[in-house]
Amino acid sequence: MVDAASQIKSSLYVKMSNTEAAFRNIHQDLIDGCRNGDQKAQFQIYKLYYKAMYNTSLRIVNNSMEAEDIMQESFLSAFEKIDSYSGTVSFGAWLKRIVINRSLDALGKRKAIFEDIESYVGIIDESPEETSINEEIESKAEKIKTAIKELPDGYRIILSLYILEGYDHDEISEILNISSSTSRSQLSRAKSRLLKDLQYNGKYRE
Repeated sequence: MVDAASQIKSSLYVKMSNTEAAFRNIHQDLIDGCRNGDQKAQFQIYKLYYKAMYNTSLRIVNNSMEAEDIMQESFLSAFEKIDSYSGTVSFGAWLKRIVINRSLDALGKRKAIFEDIESYVGIIDESPEETSINEEIESKAEKIKTAIKELPDGYRIILSLYILEGYDHDEISEILNISSSTSRSQLSRAKSRLLKDLQYNGKYRE
């Protein structure tokens, strides 16, 4: 005999699955509407994603007005070339790549951003083990977000892409036009620099 708790859990799972399926259908309808030039569908897509896309751009360009412009331009670009969206990734992920590429173009850096990082190599304390660095960073997530904004472009971009946006090294290498090994080494340096800045400025103090 199935107990009451199991029945409730099963019922909630079914409801959640139905809700997710309904959302996917509505979402796909909106994308189809955008393909047909439906402005109402475009506005609904904009409302769903504008804040996340603005924040993504802001983390890269570090300027609110510029991030706003990039976000708006990215939506226009996405609607213009929406027929190229194949559905192999989520629409949000596809849109985010447009925002990131436009943000990097606005900085005029891409591969050259690492010139900033290289110039700081002599300052970085490379002694902490990578696992220790990761533990420190993970334990101070909110403070990290604030501190990242104050870093040079190169550090801020790679930390934002990896820690905040969730891209892996292969994806970062493609976005920034660098090798995966360069992405890994520069991320390690960026983490070390971030910890050094946080410790120096006393931002780890509760």
